[in-house]
Amino acid sequence: MTKITYTQPQVNNNRPDVATMSQWLAPIVWENSFDLTVIDNIYKQKNITVATTVFAVGKYVRFLKDLLESAEQHFMVGYRVHYYIFTDLPHEVPVLTLGEGRRLKIMKTAGSSRWQEISLRRMEMIEKLIEEELLNNADYIFSLDVDSKFYGHWGAESLGDLVGVLHAWFFGLSRDQFTYERRPESQAYIPFSEGDYYYGGAVIGGRLANVLKLTKTCRMQLDLDRANKIEAVWQEESHLNKYFLYNKPTKLLSPEYLWDDKKGKPDFIKIVRFSQVLKNYAEIRPNP
Repeated sequence: MTKITYTQPQVNNNRPDVATMSQWLAPIVWENSFDLTVIDNIYKQKNITVATTVFAVGKYVRFLKDLLESAEQHFMVGYRVHYYIFTDLPHEVPVLTLGEGRRLKIMKTAGSSRWQEISLRRMEMIEKLIEEELLNNADYIFSLDVDSKFYGHWGAESLGDLVGVLHAWFFGLSRDQFTYERRPESQAYIPFSEGDYYYGGAVIGGRLANVLKLTKTCRMQLDLDRANKIEAVWQEESHLNKYFLYNKPTKLLSPEYLWDDKKGKPDFIKIVRFSQVLKNYAEIRPNP
């Protein structure tokens, strides 16, 4: 048994400026809300593997180098990480020197003339990856958007049974301002009177079995929408928000874990850990 030495826990709140717990008692992870020494001593004994999916289709492959190089500096450092890169341009995946216990596998996939179609297919591809390859080879999984970059520590404090991230642009807004799918014809429909948070689809995580259930459910709902000739306003992100409304995440990551380079940095953001980078959508997307 490994001895862990740390300060005795006390009843206090190092972050009185933000909520650190949801109404269903799921922790919301902020800077100064956790003790990394304690967390690492717990998880490093478990010898865990974190699978990480990234979708780099078409011109989005250009973001891979910065994402992966920054991940090697900041993401789950000291843990086994297996990257799964879904791309239609495998020859353009950068060759990088990865840290000990970290590896990369290219998953060849088809391109598309619609960026929405790429987004719609992600749940299905993650579902198949978990079922066919990961169940006996990883403990946790994160799906990360490729057009992003790490700027600070992201470690085992982010692990949980089912993990959602609070979208930076909707943080602090009332639920009626969220861009949920509002058409009852869609399986992703959420009325204006319902909703907890707006979750970003750029980060999805958790234990394999829980993420498998999430992706399978969302994929089935996407298929039903397709059969009914309707497409949710934000594709898989809309279905993710519907899923989290009725299947509450057990851990929430604050907007530190999904910021946006276009946004200023308010006082409550003490550190930007992961952020979506500036880009010209008209130039990189295959369609408007």
